[in-house]
Amino acid sequence: MTLTTPWGADLDPDAVLQEYPRPQLVRDSYLNLNGYWQYTITSARRELAPAEDEWDGRILVPFSPEAPLSGVNRQLQPQQVLWYRRTLRLPAGFAGERVLLHFGAVDQSCTVTVNGIDVGGHDGGYLPFSLDVTAALRSGAGDAAAVEGSAEEPEQEIVVRVRDISNTGYASRGKQTLDRGGIWYTAQSGIWQTVWLESVPCISISQLVLVPSLDSVAVTVLLDGEPAGAGGPSSGGPVTAELQAVITVSAGGRTVADAVVVPGTPAQIPVPDPQLWTPEDPFLYDVTVQLQAAGETVDSVRSYTGLRTFGTGPDAAGHTRLLLNGRPYFHAGLLDQGYWPDGLYTAPSDEALAYDIQAAKDLGFTLLRKHIKIEPLRWYYHCDRLGMLVWQDLVNGGRPYRPAIADAPAVGARHHDDGDYKAFGRADTQGREDFRTELRGTVDLLRNAASIAVWVPFNEGWGQFDANAAADLLRGLDPTRSIDHASGWHDQGGGDLKSVHVYFVPFKLHRGWLKDGRAVVLSEYGGYSLRVPGHTFNDKEFGYRRFKTPDALLKAYVKLHRKQIEPAVARGLAATVYTQLTDVEDEVNGLLTYDRRVVKIDAGTVRGLNARLVAAAASAAPPIR
Repeated sequence: MTLTTPWGADLDPDAVLQEYPRPQLVRDSYLNLNGYWQYTITSARRELAPAEDEWDGRILVPFSPEAPLSGVNRQLQPQQVLWYRRTLRLPAGFAGERVLLHFGAVDQSCTVTVNGIDVGGHDGGYLPFSLDVTAALRSGAGDAAAVEGSAEEPEQEIVVRVRDISNTGYASRGKQTLDRGGIWYTAQSGIWQTVWLESVPCISISQLVLVPSLDSVAVTVLLDGEPAGAGGPSSGGPVTAELQAVITVSAGGRTVADAVVVPGTPAQIPVPDPQLWTPEDPFLYDVTVQLQAAGETVDSVRSYTGLRTFGTGPDAAGHTRLLLNGRPYFHAGLLDQGYWPDGLYTAPSDEALAYDIQAAKDLGFTLLRKHIKIEPLRWYYHCDRLGMLVWQDLVNGGRPYRPAIADAPAVGARHHDDGDYKAFGRADTQGREDFRTELRGTVDLLRNAASIAVWVPFNEGWGQFDANAAADLLRGLDPTRSIDHASGWHDQGGGDLKSVHVYFVPFKLHRGWLKDGRAVVLSEYGGYSLRVPGHTFNDKEFGYRRFKTPDALLKAYVKLHRKQIEPAVARGLAATVYTQLTDVEDEVNGLLTYDRRVVKIDAGTVRGLNARLVAAAASAAPPIR
């Protein structure tokens, strides 16, 4: 029997994840392609698309074939490829000067054809990509003169070929493994985020770079495409002297600031009487950008921003704390894996995405550490609007991890120099370069999210290498956020945080941690497990301390925080990340069950303990010298 969430149980296959998938760059032109596609699985040696009679059946996109909601329930193997096929007719008047085909994410590598014409592909399972399919469309598609459903609207065919070698190579894979169990989860493959079409002008707005401060926002408008008669696409800078971007910042429908800027050039826009973003008051300003040529609007997008700053600095007692808007702010957080029993990497609905965030907020937490996964952009939008800080992990890759590197430090073994690439599973030069490329892509994708406070490039040595260089790279790309360069162990002395994981022994705040100038954070701890019959993935139980009854779990959770965590916060501990928000497969150490139907610990008690942590940070004693 498949474990289902409430949203998976109520899923309408004809209306799957219909919301506009890119809240930071909204354009009116939008055609959602989620729903049933044809699929088949063949040998990886096959390069030609299957014939009409060779398709195995239907798959519900964007759920992976391994996910129950896909309707397939098959595990793609490294020696296989997964094929998708979808036909459609564009609505009358849809196609403008260019048509873009967008994929939110496809795990791991894919190529795409439209009407048998190769339009491109992508490597890497976590970042979105777009393909210009204009030249491959059959003539008359979406023409304004066409009548919907008539012969003048030709049928278009999209075919996607996907290969996923999962954890058998060096590519980034997160916590996926073909041999799932314990803290490693079911590997998934293929399309796992929304697929959609968009019509854009020849020159269009491709990206907004928004960098907020306490009283202004810096805006850079980047373009894509080419003017009529030009020799090639732009590089993101100014395309012609005629083009200008008109930027409007508004609140509650009222314009509060505006500016006219040259595309590709940063513009600082002051915001009078600014209302700052905090988890308690997650105020967002609307941002509208119109691209104009000779006074005529050629493209228009909508976005938003929150005015806030992050950093580290001393509190009144002299402890290094995490700062929000220039003031110490305690981060009380949860580890968040982002897995679903019915959808795996893909939440069954937008409401489900928002539920996890609101559930954490209702328990009094102010932080979610997004663990080794990049979510769809709407998840970050919900964090922005609901008021939830985010620590964003980068996705790990590399060859198999040695116990001496990945496991032994949990029980006190020494830390290692991460320049030893072979020991850390990073001997592949291409793998290291791919990680750096994905790091840049992750920052480009998520930099506008108001809620992201900390970047976390490496966790517990998984595929770690040159962590100080990674921190420097992140700092150069985004100097506005803090960096936890090596979460858990194998600390190389870099970044802004001294980050520790403690599971098997009582937590003690060491005096030496408080002396190196970085904020000390307990970035994983707890992991107390309780099985709830009828709400578990299987009969296995993984946790760091097991309990048989809700009452026993509650008492232990209270004791842990009152006796160990709260005193450490008063002495200088700057943030906590409890493991974890929900159960995941064998792990039954979530505050919520895997199906999100049961909260295991009394919500009022958890809220009260989090409030005590915040109070302890506010009334911190001077450091012990």
